[in-house]
Amino acid sequence: MSVLLVGISHRSAPVSVLEKVAVADTDRPKLTDKMMASDHISEAMIVSTCNRVEIYAVVDAFHGALADVSELLSEHAGLTLADLHKHAYVRYSEAAAEHLFSVASGLDSMVVGEQQILGQIRTAYATADAQQAAGRALHELAQQALRVGKRVHSETGIDSAGASVVSVALDKAGALFGGGGLGGRTAAVIGAGAMGGLAVAHLTRSGIAKIILTNRTRDRAERLAATARGNGVDAEVVDFGDLAAALAQADVAVTCTGAVGTVVTLADAHRALAQSGRGERPLAICDLGLPRDVEPAVSGLPGVTVFDMEALQRDPAAGAASDDAEAARAIVASELAGYLTTQRLAEVTPTVTALRQRAAEVVEGELMRLDSRLPDLGDGQRDEVARTVRRVVDKLLHAPTVRVKQLASTPGGDQYAEALRELFELRPGAVEAVATPTKELGSLTDPTTSVDLSAALDPVITTELRAPRKDGKV
Repeated sequence: MSVLLVGISHRSAPVSVLEKVAVADTDRPKLTDKMMASDHISEAMIVSTCNRVEIYAVVDAFHGALADVSELLSEHAGLTLADLHKHAYVRYSEAAAEHLFSVASGLDSMVVGEQQILGQIRTAYATADAQQAAGRALHELAQQALRVGKRVHSETGIDSAGASVVSVALDKAGALFGGGGLGGRTAAVIGAGAMGGLAVAHLTRSGIAKIILTNRTRDRAERLAATARGNGVDAEVVDFGDLAAALAQADVAVTCTGAVGTVVTLADAHRALAQSGRGERPLAICDLGLPRDVEPAVSGLPGVTVFDMEALQRDPAAGAASDDAEAARAIVASELAGYLTTQRLAEVTPTVTALRQRAAEVVEGELMRLDSRLPDLGDGQRDEVARTVRRVVDKLLHAPTVRVKQLASTPGGDQYAEALRELFELRPGAVEAVATPTKELGSLTDPTTSVDLSAALDPVITTELRAPRKDGKV
């Protein structure tokens, strides 16, 4: 049994797709029940946030489970399978664990280092557990992911990584306006997610006079505007279709939508400049989107300066954030290695136990046959024969059982346990009987592959497999 992950996030899909795929708290139990009805899935957990929907399932057949999960997501979102495949990503076995650890650490968030995801993973597990959809595999995976996330936040400065990028961008923008910086000027913020919230907070502290917000979902922009007004800054919301008008009024614009395609086009910038009558007044655009929100040609317009993530990450002031992210990745890699070793040992131990039980049954059967053939054998003689037979069996089993445990901690180690089961004809039921876990909730209130979804569902298309990078990067 291995863990399959099928997900869609801000890194793979535009907001319009994320909005369709989003799983509300009230829908989560129903979707979980549908997954558990699959013949290929024994455990299931749904992690759903404003920027991602990820389904973690313990499966016994990769392709069958992938097809079932894909059909379920397609039906839920009202998307065709072809449209879903364009934006979904798949991780399997070790790669699924690696991904969840990175997510829990804040490395995969729109705002690197944000801690809210820890609570969202905890909620996802608690919901699955309440529906009896989380067993030993998901319990151990979720609990370890939460431990990894907590360690990253306590041992690195990744919490401030996202904030430092916003700060560096606005400092660079302010330098274009001389000694006064951004004080008394007008800003446009495009996108009302976590990064947009950080931008509003930094702009408020910089002394900005007015903030114009726009977002595809207007309600989120309204809430952010209310926060700005509560801090004494004039703020208004305009429709997303009026983006050019917002840019026309602005001295500095921060764009951070998380969209996959371009948000601020060359045509938008031309209209904004034409409407503004700004003359020599510069326009600074801080493109904090990944991938970029601003069409590259915009930076070539007169009076327009674009600071994108590539340039910002080269800035020494953002170097600390980069170092913290690298430190976080190193922790994830270390914790992943330990987790996988534990899981491999846990998988092989029941096989070794079942093998020894099988050997004991054979010994006892042969001793009973000896009794029937030599009924006059004395007790002392019988005991000596029994001890001799058991010693022979123990010595024969010692090397393979010790060695299989050592090999289990290496990549692909589960294959050795499978070979042992095949060679000694160990029945699946015998192994499962000694592998039944006792679940302890503790503090809670992924052959390794990364797979192209379309290829995985079409046997004609070559499936590309990728193991986690040795340097721990994701």
